[in-house]
Amino acid sequence: MWRLARRVVAYEWGMWRSLARWTLRRPYPVAPGAATLAYVGGVQPILLAFLVLSTIEIPILDVILRHTVDSPTIRHAAIGIGVWGVLWMVGLMASLRLHPHVVDDTGLRLRNGTSLDLTIPWDAVAAVSVRRRSLTSSRAYRYDEDDPTVLNLGVGSQTAVDLVLRAPRSVPLPNGPSAPVREIRLYADDPVALVDRARRHLPAERGTGR
Repeated sequence: MWRLARRVVAYEWGMWRSLARWTLRRPYPVAPGAATLAYVGGVQPILLAFLVLSTIEIPILDVILRHTVDSPTIRHAAIGIGVWGVLWMVGLMASLRLHPHVVDDTGLRLRNGTSLDLTIPWDAVAAVSVRRRSLTSSRAYRYDEDDPTVLNLGVGSQTAVDLVLRAPRSVPLPNGPSAPVREIRLYADDPVALVDRARRHLPAERGTGR
């Protein structure tokens, strides 16, 4: 229970901090020569739809409460919750934008907002390829239903890149280390660019002059 509470607090703090940095146009720095790859496109239409609906809902709810509830406290509390919800969704989008995947000399850094941040070193990677897949679950972290040694890091119930490891490996997840996995499937808005960048760092690919 205490562990879950800490995760929730850390998630909220990271999201509000991301909102502040996004508002101030202060992205997190990356190493020279590193490439950043976005993944927010997988959920952005849904988030924008909820954001628009929630924004419209606030004044409508205020009008309804003015005529049905004889309590300014309740009305103000309802408006405050509505505004908090809108800012929460903006903060979520900001956290996804400010924490992209990163390809640099050390490895492939996979992220999902402030909740996931893991780096796979290049010497642990056997192959990387583009393959779009639809998932049966919207959960961000899930072992594949047909093969428990495959870890899906989906966005919007989809993945677009297959990362095959040289040997089974446990990776850090928000709820603790994963079981050993031999393949990680992830999402990127531009999977071709991610794969192209990644292959430049693989020993076999470097040897071909790509």
